[in-house]
Amino acid sequence: MATLEIRDLHVNVTPKDSDAEPIVILKGVDLTVESGQTHAIMGPNGSGKSTLSYAIAGHPKYQVTQGTITLDGEDVLAMTVDERARAGLFLAMQYPVEVPGVSMSNFLRTAATAVRGEAPKLRHWVKEVKESLSELEIDPSFVERSVNEGFSGGEKKRHEILQLGMLKPKIAILDETDSGLDVDALRVVSQGVNNYRERENGGVLLITHYTRILRYIKPEFVHVFVNGRVVESGGPELADELEENGYVKFTSAAAGA
Repeated sequence: MATLEIRDLHVNVTPKDSDAEPIVILKGVDLTVESGQTHAIMGPNGSGKSTLSYAIAGHPKYQVTQGTITLDGEDVLAMTVDERARAGLFLAMQYPVEVPGVSMSNFLRTAATAVRGEAPKLRHWVKEVKESLSELEIDPSFVERSVNEGFSGGEKKRHEILQLGMLKPKIAILDETDSGLDVDALRVVSQGVNNYRERENGGVLLITHYTRILRYIKPEFVHVFVNGRVVESGGPELADELEENGYVKFTSAAAGA
């Protein structure tokens, strides 16, 4: 069992203009994600959802000014970005970056070696990659292309989930993985996430605006994120309420407070 625990997390972002004051984004986030659980974080644009994901992953642009993040009791904030990945944290980004000159096959095997502590045996590795490519309906030729270079939005997201399945983290943070996906790609990507959770008993923190991905990935917990904090938590029925009524109830309450 793995546990990601976030307590009273406050995060600032430094503007590009270094003379400007830091912008306060997160204002006291409390959240716990355990193995086998799926948590959906939903909220309007600009509420701080992506900031939470980047703070967990260790993006240098985001400064934690207060609070703690622990994974199985270990201080995540004391870890470097690569140490967080080796400890069992995974971030699927909303906008995956291109890495020209580095093939997907080399990238995946290097990452798997770093996470597992030893290079996967080649015969087993080739079989593992082929099976994962087939499940995600990815053309095998893609593994010899540079990471995400020239990929469509849907292809990039499929490759993010390919990495998820190959690296087998303890906790996966998925930042708007449904963004830009057509209905077929959404189905395939969602099944990849479900396969990861079932096979690895992984914990999932799913960040999204919309409920359409929740038709395929069923969360036990739904959290409404407004103005840098969780303002409401509940079960799947909370997502149904958001689908019907939107965020107005929660944004109005936050503004009044």
